[in-house]
Amino acid sequence: MQERENVLRIFKETKEAVLRGDSGKVSNLSNQTTNTAALTQDPDNIAAAVVVYSLGKIIERGNYKEMQGWQEFYKIYLNALDNIIISIEKNDDEGYRKNIKVIRSAIGKLSGRLKTSIEEVFRRASINKASKIYDHGTSMETTANLLGITLYELASYAGEKGMSDAPENKTVGVKTRIKLAMDIFG
Repeated sequence: MQERENVLRIFKETKEAVLRGDSGKVSNLSNQTTNTAALTQDPDNIAAAVVVYSLGKIIERGNYKEMQGWQEFYKIYLNALDNIIISIEKNDDEGYRKNIKVIRSAIGKLSGRLKTSIEEVFRRASINKASKIYDHGTSMETTANLLGITLYELASYAGEKGMSDAPENKTVGVKTRIKLAMDIFG
């Protein structure tokens, strides 16, 4: 795992924000992880970004709290977050990955509308994070493979939203390019 201290901080702050119901803070923390994931292409950072972002979206909607199975899922999620934090502190990458899988498998144990809704949140989170990593310059194929989505899903999403507002994705106008060329060449 790369950026261990950063990922640890993010999970600790995520746990606190979840307990407060602060979905905005959780989404912000996910975006911080995405930047590292884009630069390092580290699957552990990518998993953190998806899990944290998904959790932010889940608590943002709030309507899940009334659905059957929510309380059990929420307890499993919080317990997995605690175990993820402990694993990172102990430099136990396998324990970290195991607890990421615990969250994923907890979704499989759900039923009905709650299961369908949360699976969709995770799927969309993967596509969203893939798009952000792609925006940072990682190839579309590499990004899709890292997040376990299809090239079609990523291309469709990226095409719908266009490139992000990240400064590295801004283009300069013709006049600015001409002025720059004139400054360089004389």
